[in-house]
Amino acid sequence: MAAPTPPSPARTLALTAFTMVAFASNSIFCRLALGSDSIDPASFTTVRLACGAATLWVIAALSRRGATPKPAGGWVSASFLFLYAIAFSFAYITLPAGTGALILFGCVQVTMIAWALRAGERPGRFEWAGLAIALGGLVVLTAPGLSAPSPVGSTLMAVAGIAWGVYSLRGRAQTDPLRATARNFMRAVPFALAVSVATIARRDVSGRGLLLAAVSGSVASGIGYVVWYAALRGLSATRAATVQLSVPVIAAMGGVLFLSEAVSWRLAGSAVLILGGVALALAGRVRGSR
Repeated sequence: MAAPTPPSPARTLALTAFTMVAFASNSIFCRLALGSDSIDPASFTTVRLACGAATLWVIAALSRRGATPKPAGGWVSASFLFLYAIAFSFAYITLPAGTGALILFGCVQVTMIAWALRAGERPGRFEWAGLAIALGGLVVLTAPGLSAPSPVGSTLMAVAGIAWGVYSLRGRAQTDPLRATARNFMRAVPFALAVSVATIARRDVSGRGLLLAAVSGSVASGIGYVVWYAALRGLSATRAATVQLSVPVIAAMGGVLFLSEAVSWRLAGSAVLILGGVALALAGRVRGSR
């Protein structure tokens, strides 16, 4: 069977741009819902995962074309997906959209780099320097001070970033990422329901909150992942990692436009350090591979 034809550069650009906006929108939707007390974080997580699972399952079923899919996904991966989603939601009770996205992205990248070190990779000086700069940026952002973000929110978002990093690493070996993601979303829903039941005394759900959670799950998460898988056909691994540098920037811009959030010098400076450090590490990896 002939290999599928990669998408054109223009199509790849359009698919990538949509995906980055979709991923950043998760921060905006979550903050819009929780910042206005339209829904509690446990209910937001449950609705987001359930709608994401339904959307992915429908798309996977439509693309099956009569083939019998092999089992995909797993409970361990689903537990990391749930941990990411629940920590993400609770973190956004207190964190601004841009700050949360920056902490999340930084911890995801640091986790993946640390995993590579554990696996025996030997980074060059540019990668070490990039990692040190990115970690320094996280320290600058979260260090105590008048403009420091909530320590609890920052810790929860760091947990979310680590969980998402591990989930992404576990998914690298999947031969059918669409169905694996659909099954992982489905398996994560019972965990979210358990938290919702445990926190039922704090349940606070409105139509606006449900809508934001549903759009976050169906569009920003479910459709976002499907489009991302299509975009990856036209991107190298390094380019795929590099374009994700835009997600915290887009989230910060969305926070300013839709949430009237201010961009402090502390946030701007730490963003330069974190994103610049990750970019330097990626550049060093490309140079080393050559």
